[in-house]
Amino acid sequence: MLDTRPLLIKTDFPAISRGILETLQVNLGYKCNLTCNHCHVNAGPTRTEMMNLETVDLVLQHMHSHAVRTLDLTGGAPEMNPHFKYLVSAARATGAEVIDRCNLTILGEEGYEDMAEFLAGEGVTITASLPCYTEQNVEKQRGKGVFQDSITALKVLNALGYGIDPGLQLNLVYNPDGINLPPAQAALELDYKRELKQRHGIVFNQLFTITNMPISRFGGMLLAKGLYHQYMNTLRDSYRAENLETVMCRSLLSIDYEGFVYDCDFNQMLAMPLVLNGKSRTHLSELGKQDLTHNPIAIGEHCFGCTAGQGSSCGGALDN
Repeated sequence: MLDTRPLLIKTDFPAISRGILETLQVNLGYKCNLTCNHCHVNAGPTRTEMMNLETVDLVLQHMHSHAVRTLDLTGGAPEMNPHFKYLVSAARATGAEVIDRCNLTILGEEGYEDMAEFLAGEGVTITASLPCYTEQNVEKQRGKGVFQDSITALKVLNALGYGIDPGLQLNLVYNPDGINLPPAQAALELDYKRELKQRHGIVFNQLFTITNMPISRFGGMLLAKGLYHQYMNTLRDSYRAENLETVMCRSLLSIDYEGFVYDCDFNQMLAMPLVLNGKSRTHLSELGKQDLTHNPIAIGEHCFGCTAGQGSSCGGALDN
């Protein structure tokens, strides 16, 4: 796979610094039951990287010592980590919100049949990838059969109260197909809600539109098709300085499966660790109770993806 990293490191993106920590985003491993072509993690069934129990306990310790309000679990398919349920239950016991970034299809896989009921029982917020409300577009990005499996999973979640009970939040994620920026989030959310309700009887809370990042699998595709510079020009030309105030890296700390610390998930995939005390990289065990407020954020050309147009974050558009 072609690598965009050498093209992204040198940048004239504005210097920014961290704010108050609100969210700990933890990548539990790169193993996934799907191989989506927009995946910036390059996750898939053959990946073996997985967070161990010792590191999971470090995550819980950091949540306690910093009073973290939100634990955001990602992967791969985070549910495939054998310590997933332990981490979720322990984190929920602290009163923190737990977000599961779910690909939906995992809920129907053998060995995970009880996962949806577990998530509902713990009151976990589900943020689920569904890049379109039509079968053709979803399967173009995510593979044959994925759309129907996703619809089945959404119906199971609705039956458990997700998207209906205020305590069971169900959010969907849209990624563009190709080199376009996402359309206006609010208008697209209305389309999603209408179409999914009319076609499948499905309801959900919010739609998050997320810009595709020019890294890993998607970045490799851009290079292979000669579209990299065109896409980067689109991101740079759409830059909006006001989005700098609310980019997710100001309030989020990203942890990889080994426990090393990054300003965001995208930096993690580019091996651009959080800069602290001149060290090449920092492990979660070394942070202790240290306050990272005002610490400089590691930046690259990909940062234009978060500030283009309406902005983009793990919680969708920055400008609604």
